[in-house]
Amino acid sequence: MSDLTRLSIKELHDAYRARDISPVEVTQAYLERISSVDAKVKAYLTVTGDLAIQQAQEAVRRFESGEQVTPLTGIPLGIKDLLCTQGVKTTCASRMLENFVPPYNATVVERLNGQGAVMLGKLNMDEFAMGSSTENSAFHCTHNPWDLSRVPGGSSGGSSAAVAARLCAASLGSDTGGSIRQPASYCGVVGLKPTYGRVSRFGLIAFASSLDQVGPFTRDVTDCALLMNAIAGHDTKDSTSVAGKDMDYTQCLQKGLKGMRCGLPQEYFIEGVQRDVREAVERAIAALKDMGCEIVPVSLPHTPYAVATYYIVATSEASSNLSRYDGVKYGFRASEYANLLEMYKKTRSAGFGPEVKRRIMLGSYSLSAGYYDAFYKKASQVRALFKRDFDNAFNACDVLITPVAPTTAFKIGEKTADPIQMYLNDIFTIPVNLAGIPAISIPCGFDGNGLPIGVQIMADAFREDNMFKAAYNLEQAVGGIQNWPEP
Repeated sequence: MSDLTRLSIKELHDAYRARDISPVEVTQAYLERISSVDAKVKAYLTVTGDLAIQQAQEAVRRFESGEQVTPLTGIPLGIKDLLCTQGVKTTCASRMLENFVPPYNATVVERLNGQGAVMLGKLNMDEFAMGSSTENSAFHCTHNPWDLSRVPGGSSGGSSAAVAARLCAASLGSDTGGSIRQPASYCGVVGLKPTYGRVSRFGLIAFASSLDQVGPFTRDVTDCALLMNAIAGHDTKDSTSVAGKDMDYTQCLQKGLKGMRCGLPQEYFIEGVQRDVREAVERAIAALKDMGCEIVPVSLPHTPYAVATYYIVATSEASSNLSRYDGVKYGFRASEYANLLEMYKKTRSAGFGPEVKRRIMLGSYSLSAGYYDAFYKKASQVRALFKRDFDNAFNACDVLITPVAPTTAFKIGEKTADPIQMYLNDIFTIPVNLAGIPAISIPCGFDGNGLPIGVQIMADAFREDNMFKAAYNLEQAVGGIQNWPEP
């Protein structure tokens, strides 16, 4: 096999079982590729080479001893740097946590370890997951593997770029307002934001607790189902984790869509969507129709209020969550100060970047005396209307199909001076988080510059089965991506 980094998770697992290749060979191939390519892409913040080889050797032992193995045993993965990893730095791409080494693993990391997966390292992101381009990292900007002058999306830009550049077989990210789906679209990979409560948030360093959700980045829908099988499920350590019967997501990957109803929300097909994006999504809709899917027009009338609602709810929760970074218990502390108050001020001024400070100030204002009712309370009430919109839509259809983002990947530096333009980039992904429903981005074509385009498939809460079935069939119809970029 000429290039082991081109194999999917399923292909690697089958080759391991046949003894054609070993997990150590594959892990070494990925580490060599990281060494030669990541200087251009800059997807990683920390590479855990020694640990990866140890885990790969343990995977070899499992296969050779006849112990029970899983589809993820010996599979090299990357982890977004806001998921706690015991003994390995977890920085949130912030100076505030530059040298923080967690004493425990996030539940999803623990589950991957239990499956025998291999961790190649921790991936770059927007600081504390606040951003849409990975330009807000305190350490470096990640580059899109399809065009190094462009952003990979955010906040999980390192996770999406690493999968597209074949710097890991798959990765984990987090999605608060589109931070998995938008970078997946920009980098031409599959990215899934599960139903809120489907995947444990224990050990995820919080941005906005009522919105954050952990999810996978993979090269195809089958691999996405395999990774979801590993990380989903109830966790008593997470009070927002929902108990229920575990689902085998690979059982949802069945051919045929006859009888399925697909809704088209009119509010998502608006002026301002790049022509190439619109045409690619329209081709995807036509493909669904050809496979027997009934196309149903629906309305999500509160969509125009999504960005405003989100940036009150998310910044308010961020302001509260980030108050713990005060220089007292752990993390960065200013070196010179006269008293406790000055230590707080200097620590937070130097430890946080501009975007994080902007969101803390917005959130603190929204929660302040005299403004709470007008802002956070009102936004929480409007948020309930988004859930009602989706409930009404799913009474008429099984899934919704929309663009992921209005455009393909933009140039690095193009939007940093205008936060509002950057925020509007998430207009098609934010409503999903406000309503807590699942959504997936899968590649559906390229624009005139050769940049990937993603299409978004949404389903009702805990109906990932419908979403996976539609995504799998659509992937078969549009072909996915065969020729990955060489940065």
